Amino acid sequence: MAFSIESEEQVSRYSRHILLPEVGGKGQHKIGQARILVVGAGGLGSPVAFYLAAAGVGTIGLIDGDVVDLSNLQRQVIHQTKDIGRPKVDSAKTKILALNPHVAVETHYTRLGADNALDIIDGYDIVVDGVDNFPAKFLINDACYFRKKPLVHGGILRFDGRVFTILPGKSACYRCVFKQPPPPGLVASCQEAGVIGALAGVIGTIQATEVLKLILGRGRLLTDRLLDYDARVTRFREIRVSKNPKCPLCGDQPEITGLIEHEAVCAVKTA
Repeated sequence: MAFSIESEEQVSRYSRHILLPEVGGKGQHKIGQARILVVGAGGLGSPVAFYLAAAGVGTIGLIDGDVVDLSNLQRQVIHQTKDIGRPKVDSAKTKILALNPHVAVETHYTRLGADNALDIIDGYDIVVDGVDNFPAKFLINDACYFRKKPLVHGGILRFDGRVFTILPGKSACYRCVFKQPPPPGLVASCQEAGVIGALAGVIGTIQATEVLKLILGRGRLLTDRLLDYDARVTRFREIRVSKNPKCPLCGDQPEITGLIEHEAVCAVKTA
């Protein structure tokens, strides 16, 4: 459905945005024209997708090769008990359209890998990382760099969360900070170490806010700084980072010139 704020229903739906000087009618129109890819329809993807849909983002792409499991429901709030066994992308699409039928939802029920990442990402303006394994995060970072797509990274584990926005070629990328994935088994995943459910809502909502700032061209993005959140003591901490001239991807003498096959781990395990 084509986006328009000409109708009374649309003006009413987005009135609290339109009232903001930083948004207004023109800004809401930008939001309505945006195409956002959410990688992972899980703990982080749930609040990201919900809030982007509520905001009126014109097209939301969802990629996830997993189905809803009972253990997901503690934090992946876009899914319900009746969705167990259903592809996450289909379950999420149903909830998004129930919230805002004016949003277009494109589903990719597949694993993100070196063979399809560039083609899928190429169709969107901004990418959101909501996955739960390091190889997939590096793959997403690299694909966004090659396609010059802004990336909003998010991660959660136990009681800790992190958000980091990347403008390829302009700000520090994921590899500028973390050169390569840790050896298998060195760092536990949410599945192995656990995560407090509400943390996904905190981090995912910040990610959604970063996306809206990118669309609108307003505010100060989380570029060249990691925002860490410790839920145990309710404390945010900002860590300054900078573009690394020795980065193997975006540095002065890049070593990585294409997606690395052995890092093409699917985004099936979503945070």
